[in-house]
Amino acid sequence: METVRLGLFGLTHPHARAHLKTLQRTPLVAEIVLYDEDAAVVSSTRAELGDKVVAAYSDLDQALAEGRIDGAVACFRNDLNGRLCTRLLEAGLHVLSEKPIAPSAAEMEPLVELAAARGLKLGVMYQNRFHPASVDARRMVCDGVIGRPTSCEARMITSQVRFRDPGHWLFDAALSGGGILSWLGCHYIDLLCVLMGDEVAEVSAIVDTLSGEDIDVEDVGSVSLRFRSGAIGSLQVGYQLVFSKEGYMGPNYDAYMAVRGTAGRIWWNPVERPPVLHAESVSEAWSAAPARSQEYNLPQVDAYGGAYGVAYVERFVRSTYGDGEPPATGADALHVARVVEAAYESSRTGRRIRLLPRTGT
Repeated sequence: METVRLGLFGLTHPHARAHLKTLQRTPLVAEIVLYDEDAAVVSSTRAELGDKVVAAYSDLDQALAEGRIDGAVACFRNDLNGRLCTRLLEAGLHVLSEKPIAPSAAEMEPLVELAAARGLKLGVMYQNRFHPASVDARRMVCDGVIGRPTSCEARMITSQVRFRDPGHWLFDAALSGGGILSWLGCHYIDLLCVLMGDEVAEVSAIVDTLSGEDIDVEDVGSVSLRFRSGAIGSLQVGYQLVFSKEGYMGPNYDAYMAVRGTAGRIWWNPVERPPVLHAESVSEAWSAAPARSQEYNLPQVDAYGGAYGVAYVERFVRSTYGDGEPPATGADALHVARVVEAAYESSRTGRRIRLLPRTGT
């Protein structure tokens, strides 16, 4: 089994420690190199979570020159992450980036082109694709269980901004690039595209800041989607739940996913424990049991996304040594970014926004 030495670039991001735990969990990552410009954070992280860590740096040039790294996890603040990915790709490294990769599609597109030109893999952490319920739902759609897909629906409502530190850079548009639609709704936009096996062609949306907190990004939004096939979809997002633990890792969630077609429907709650996937179908293959439910006993794994998050990173690692493509590519992230920006434009102008078809980028 081939193994790699990966660098984790950025240790203060909300997901950084979870990413480090994920890298430590997979046997495909033999060694880990850490980088952050804050030397104290580098030192404390290595002391606390030093398993597999063979080197740690607070100088980026030194890390790239001396680290002997095969690939990197890019985990900087949104406004800085695109420039980091550029440096990593220019250094010849495969990159698995935190979403959204960069705060705008305009900044993201050259990264996708750079990776392609250098023959490098650029992936993004849309690990919900690997949730077993997501995988089975997509398989059923492909198998024709629900017939021709005609609509889809997603909901991602979480705890109010006041529980999440309104002063965090996530709520500063100049640093984050957007609010809940960009930060959390992106996962659900991506997953709807995966389930439908399609791309978004038109967007109509209303987003607003209604929490009363001193922030300049949207905290609630309603988005309508038209796919290339003609199917339609909807997404509701909001920082709106009134009960929560304090801190980034403590929020509550109210979530839902569904896809419907001419012969049935599939639906589930992505954050339910244990998750249960429900399906109904009038197809002949399901005539003996037209309504079915599948419960998933997910193992408790201390990693970003749990066991399926580890599997997601392993798929990316395998892609770096010639085994297929990353589980979600930079081009996938670029499409999501264009959908998000179309939603913002639609809300601002009151118009439905059409997206150009995806190309090589």
